[in-house]
Amino acid sequence: MVDAEATVFIVDDDDAARNGLRELVESVSFNVKTFASAQQFLEAYEPETCGCLLLDVRMPGMSGLKLQDEMNRRGIALPIIFITGHGDVSMAVDALKNGAFDFVEKPIRGQFLLDKVHCAIEKHRHVCRRRERMKQIQAQQALLTDRERQILDRVKVGSGTKLIAKEFGLSRKTVDAHLTSIREKMGVESTPQLIMLLYESGLLQPAFASA
Repeated sequence: MVDAEATVFIVDDDDAARNGLRELVESVSFNVKTFASAQQFLEAYEPETCGCLLLDVRMPGMSGLKLQDEMNRRGIALPIIFITGHGDVSMAVDALKNGAFDFVEKPIRGQFLLDKVHCAIEKHRHVCRRRERMKQIQAQQALLTDRERQILDRVKVGSGTKLIAKEFGLSRKTVDAHLTSIREKMGVESTPQLIMLLYESGLLQPAFASA
Protein backbone atom coordinates (compact mmCIF):
# COMPACT_ATOMS: atom_id res chain seq x y z
CA MET A 1 0.00 0.00 0.00
CA VAL A 2 1.41 3.39 -1.00
CA ASP A 3 1.75 5.97 1.76
CA ALA A 4 0.79 9.31 0.24
CA GLU A 5 2.53 11.09 3.10
CA ALA A 6 5.88 9.38 2.49
CA THR A 7 8.57 11.07 0.43
CA VAL A 8 11.49 9.42 -1.33
CA PHE A 9 14.50 11.73 -1.43
CA ILE A 10 17.05 11.18 -4.19
CA VAL A 11 20.54 12.65 -3.96
CA ASP A 12 22.76 12.06 -7.00
CA ASP A 13 24.99 14.49 -8.89
CA ASP A 14 24.38 12.67 -12.19
CA ASP A 15 21.36 14.24 -13.91
CA ALA A 16 20.47 11.15 -15.94
CA ALA A 17 20.74 8.80 -12.97
CA ARG A 18 18.77 11.16 -10.75
CA ASN A 19 15.98 11.58 -13.29
CA GLY A 20 15.87 7.84 -13.95
CA LEU A 21 15.42 7.13 -10.25
CA ARG A 22 12.73 9.78 -10.04
CA GLU A 23 10.74 8.20 -12.89
CA LEU A 24 11.07 4.75 -11.32
CA VAL A 25 9.89 5.82 -7.88
CA GLU A 26 7.12 8.04 -9.22
CA SER A 27 5.80 5.05 -11.19
CA VAL A 28 4.48 3.65 -7.89
CA SER A 29 3.01 7.02 -6.85
CA PHE A 30 5.44 8.03 -4.12
CA ASN A 31 6.21 11.68 -3.56
CA VAL A 32 9.74 12.35 -4.81
CA LYS A 33 12.22 15.15 -4.17
CA THR A 34 15.56 15.18 -5.96
CA PHE A 35 18.83 16.96 -5.20
CA ALA A 36 22.08 17.27 -7.13
CA SER A 37 24.20 17.54 -3.99
CA ALA A 38 24.27 16.51 -0.36
CA GLN A 39 24.31 20.14 0.74
CA GLN A 40 21.12 20.90 -1.19
CA PHE A 41 19.41 18.01 0.56
CA LEU A 42 20.53 19.14 4.02
CA GLU A 43 19.28 22.66 3.38
CA ALA A 44 15.86 21.46 2.21
CA TYR A 45 15.13 18.46 4.42
CA GLU A 46 12.43 18.89 7.06
CA PRO A 47 12.92 16.47 9.99
CA GLU A 48 9.19 15.79 10.31
CA THR A 49 9.04 14.19 6.85
CA CYS A 50 8.55 10.44 6.70
CA GLY A 51 10.18 8.46 3.89
CA CYS A 52 13.63 7.29 2.84
CA LEU A 53 16.73 8.49 1.02
CA LEU A 54 18.28 7.07 -2.16
CA LEU A 55 21.87 8.24 -1.99
CA ASP A 56 24.77 7.92 -4.40
CA VAL A 57 27.99 6.92 -2.67
CA ARG A 58 30.37 8.94 -4.83
CA MET A 59 29.63 12.63 -5.36
CA PRO A 60 31.81 15.73 -5.64
CA GLY A 61 31.98 17.88 -2.55
CA MET A 62 30.20 16.07 0.26
CA SER A 63 30.11 12.36 -0.59
CA GLY A 64 27.27 10.04 0.28
CA LEU A 65 29.21 8.65 3.23
CA LYS A 66 29.96 12.14 4.51
CA LEU A 67 26.27 13.01 4.21
CA GLN A 68 25.43 9.93 6.25
CA ASP A 69 27.88 11.04 8.93
CA GLU A 70 26.30 14.49 9.00
CA MET A 71 22.79 13.03 9.22
CA ASN A 72 23.87 10.87 12.14
CA ARG A 73 25.39 13.91 13.82
CA ARG A 74 22.14 15.84 13.40
CA GLY A 75 20.00 12.94 14.56
CA ILE A 76 18.23 12.53 11.21
CA ALA A 77 16.84 8.99 11.29
CA LEU A 78 15.75 8.84 7.64
CA PRO A 79 16.58 5.34 6.28
CA ILE A 80 19.32 5.47 3.64
CA ILE A 81 19.56 3.17 0.63
CA PHE A 82 22.95 3.69 -0.99
CA ILE A 83 23.33 3.43 -4.76
CA THR A 84 26.75 1.98 -5.51
CA GLY A 85 28.94 1.03 -8.43
CA HIS A 86 30.62 -2.37 -8.56
CA GLY A 87 33.82 -1.04 -7.01
CA ASP A 88 32.02 0.66 -4.13
CA VAL A 89 30.66 -2.42 -2.36
CA SER A 90 33.20 -2.21 0.47
CA MET A 91 32.18 1.41 1.03
CA ALA A 92 28.53 0.36 1.12
CA VAL A 93 29.31 -2.28 3.73
CA ASP A 94 30.93 0.42 5.86
CA ALA A 95 27.78 2.50 5.40
CA LEU A 96 25.65 -0.40 6.66
CA LYS A 97 27.83 -0.63 9.75
CA ASN A 98 27.23 3.09 10.22
CA GLY A 99 23.45 2.62 10.18
CA ALA A 100 22.40 2.66 6.52
CA PHE A 101 19.25 0.68 5.72
CA ASP A 102 20.65 -1.10 2.65
CA PHE A 103 22.51 -0.65 -0.62
CA VAL A 104 21.81 -1.42 -4.27
CA GLU A 105 24.43 -1.98 -6.94
CA LYS A 106 24.32 -0.50 -10.43
CA PRO A 107 22.89 -1.37 -12.89
CA ILE A 108 19.72 -1.02 -10.87
CA ARG A 109 16.95 -3.59 -11.10
CA GLY A 110 13.78 -1.54 -10.81
CA GLN A 111 11.52 -3.83 -8.81
CA PHE A 112 14.40 -4.88 -6.57
CA LEU A 113 15.01 -1.26 -5.62
CA LEU A 114 11.30 -0.50 -5.19
CA ASP A 115 10.95 -3.43 -2.79
CA LYS A 116 13.74 -1.98 -0.67
CA VAL A 117 12.14 1.47 -0.80
CA HIS A 118 8.85 0.04 0.49
CA CYS A 119 10.67 -1.74 3.33
CA ALA A 120 12.65 1.37 4.26
CA ILE A 121 9.53 3.53 4.33
CA GLU A 122 7.67 0.97 6.43
CA LYS A 123 10.54 1.07 8.93
CA HIS A 124 10.52 4.86 9.05
CA ARG A 125 6.73 4.94 9.28
CA HIS A 126 7.00 3.27 12.69
CA VAL A 127 9.55 5.89 13.76
CA CYS A 128 7.27 8.69 12.57
CA ARG A 129 4.23 7.24 14.32
CA ARG A 130 6.15 6.93 17.57
CA ARG A 131 7.38 10.50 17.22
CA GLU A 132 3.85 11.78 16.67
CA ARG A 133 2.59 9.74 19.61
CA MET A 134 5.29 11.24 21.81
CA LYS A 135 4.21 14.72 20.77
CA GLN A 136 0.62 13.88 21.63
CA ILE A 137 1.61 12.54 25.05
CA GLN A 138 3.75 15.61 25.74
CA ALA A 139 0.80 17.84 24.81
CA GLN A 140 -1.44 15.86 27.14
CA GLN A 141 1.10 16.11 29.95
CA ALA A 142 1.22 19.87 29.47
CA LEU A 143 -2.44 19.98 30.54
CA LEU A 144 -1.64 18.56 33.98
CA THR A 145 -1.52 20.82 37.02
CA ASP A 146 1.61 20.95 39.18
CA ARG A 147 -0.01 18.66 41.75
CA GLU A 148 -1.09 16.22 39.05
CA ARG A 149 2.47 16.09 37.73
CA GLN A 150 3.74 15.37 41.23
CA ILE A 151 1.25 12.54 41.64
CA LEU A 152 2.05 11.18 38.17
CA ASP A 153 5.74 11.11 39.11
CA ARG A 154 4.85 8.97 42.13
CA VAL A 155 2.73 6.68 39.95
CA LYS A 156 5.77 6.22 37.69
CA VAL A 157 7.77 4.74 40.56
CA GLY A 158 4.97 2.44 41.64
CA SER A 159 3.46 4.38 44.55
CA GLY A 160 -0.15 3.53 45.37
CA THR A 161 -2.94 5.88 46.41
CA LYS A 162 -2.38 5.37 50.14
CA LEU A 163 1.35 6.11 49.93
CA ILE A 164 0.83 9.15 47.70
CA ALA A 165 -1.80 10.53 50.07
CA LYS A 166 0.55 10.15 53.03
CA GLU A 167 3.50 11.72 51.19
CA PHE A 168 1.58 14.84 50.16
CA GLY A 169 -0.65 15.11 53.22
CA LEU A 170 -3.82 14.53 51.20
CA SER A 171 -6.84 12.34 51.70
CA ARG A 172 -7.11 9.22 49.57
CA LYS A 173 -10.29 10.66 48.09
CA THR A 174 -8.39 13.74 46.94
CA VAL A 175 -5.63 11.61 45.42
CA ASP A 176 -8.25 9.50 43.63
CA ALA A 177 -9.79 12.69 42.24
CA HIS A 178 -6.38 13.81 40.96
CA LEU A 179 -5.78 10.39 39.40
CA THR A 180 -9.16 10.56 37.67
CA SER A 181 -8.25 13.96 36.24
CA ILE A 182 -4.84 12.66 35.12
CA ARG A 183 -6.41 9.69 33.35
CA GLU A 184 -8.94 11.91 31.59
CA LYS A 185 -6.26 14.33 30.39
CA MET A 186 -3.98 11.49 29.27
CA GLY A 187 -6.84 9.79 27.41
CA VAL A 188 -6.95 6.52 29.35
CA GLU A 189 -9.64 4.86 31.45
CA SER A 190 -7.63 3.16 34.18
CA THR A 191 -4.36 3.41 36.06
CA PRO A 192 -3.00 0.20 34.44
CA GLN A 193 -3.67 1.80 31.04
CA LEU A 194 -1.87 4.92 32.24
CA ILE A 195 1.12 2.79 33.27
CA MET A 196 1.12 1.09 29.86
CA LEU A 197 0.95 4.46 28.09
CA LEU A 198 3.95 5.71 30.05
CA TYR A 199 5.81 2.50 29.31
CA GLU A 200 5.09 2.56 25.57
CA SER A 201 6.10 6.21 25.32
CA GLY A 202 9.43 5.57 27.01
CA LEU A 203 8.52 7.69 30.05
CA LEU A 204 8.57 4.61 32.26
CA GLN A 205 11.21 1.90 32.38
CA PRO A 206 10.12 -1.76 32.05
CA ALA A 207 11.19 -2.57 35.62
CA PHE A 208 8.74 0.00 36.95
CA ALA A 209 6.00 -1.07 34.57
CA SER A 210 6.17 -4.63 35.84
CA ALA A 211 6.38 -3.69 39.53
